[in-house]
Amino acid sequence: MEKSNKDSGFLHIGTKLLNWYKKNARDLPFRQTRDPYKIWICEIVFQQTRINQGLNHYNNFIKRFPDVHSLAEAQEDEVLLYWKGLGYYSRAINLHKAALQIMDDYHGIFPKEYEEILQLKGVGKYTAAAVSSICFGARIPAVDGNFYRVLSRIFADDFDISNSRAFAYFSELAGLVMPENAGDFNQAMMDLGSEICKPKNPLCNECPLNENCLAFSLNTISEFPVKTKKVKTEDLHLIYYFVHHQGQFLIQQRKDDFIWKKLFEFPTAVPEHIEPFNKGPKTINHKLTHKNVSIDIYDVEITSKAVWDSFTAENEYLVTDFGASHEKSFPKPLENYIQNSLKD
Repeated sequence: MEKSNKDSGFLHIGTKLLNWYKKNARDLPFRQTRDPYKIWICEIVFQQTRINQGLNHYNNFIKRFPDVHSLAEAQEDEVLLYWKGLGYYSRAINLHKAALQIMDDYHGIFPKEYEEILQLKGVGKYTAAAVSSICFGARIPAVDGNFYRVLSRIFADDFDISNSRAFAYFSELAGLVMPENAGDFNQAMMDLGSEICKPKNPLCNECPLNENCLAFSLNTISEFPVKTKKVKTEDLHLIYYFVHHQGQFLIQQRKDDFIWKKLFEFPTAVPEHIEPFNKGPKTINHKLTHKNVSIDIYDVEITSKAVWDSFTAENEYLVTDFGASHEKSFPKPLENYIQNSLKD
């Protein structure tokens, strides 16, 4: 559907949505503030995490790092530790780098302009729009999956959301229905998309916009949004060695050039003279975005203290134990392996 068929007469849809939001907005801690730092943190936390799953993580993160200064001054490992359980750890690394940017480039004051916010490490167009509209009143739609879904259904618009022009297209489309209060409008779209206009089994009868929804009136809700391009899933095989002795085990920190950046892991190889202690592998399957990961973890229990002391002295691995490992951030499958080892 071409936007030339639409006109400014659609602003009443945004007004109706705002009226619904005033009565039905979710009671969330970051809704009680216009602090750009806290809004920024919440937007990054909930990019890949449902609110009910990530709310405690958000609260704990803000409690430890209440402002840009405290986040910038922290060590990266501690930031990763407080991100533990949220996954996609590159987000935490980028938060820390962006906090340093704000300290260096803006004297510790969060930038106000959309284009400046967009320059922060790890901040995309959606996050920059959300922060600038909610905190500074910029009239910019925070277009994300909720916008694609809601708008494509309202207008029965078959524009392919996998198209490289989708963000620009739906941003323009959002402008037709967005009232002056863009901050509340963006949050209303988030609530509507997550609570009512769901990808599957939407609650159309409860939707405040069902009278304005063309797909609802045509009974074609399930056909929108249109997405034709599928990202190919890659198979990835990893091998680890859980080398341990009397409650202690060896770990190392990953580099930042692949998945699980800067997280801790087990050794990825052992020398031949350690092989006699190898009790065999356990295979774990784990799904990442666009990756099916198969992990073989070999249980290497070194029973000789002399061999253990010699091996740890000759290598640069860190020696930890089950208690101290809680102070490190591991990929979820390795963390689960450690926890299960405690039970064995």
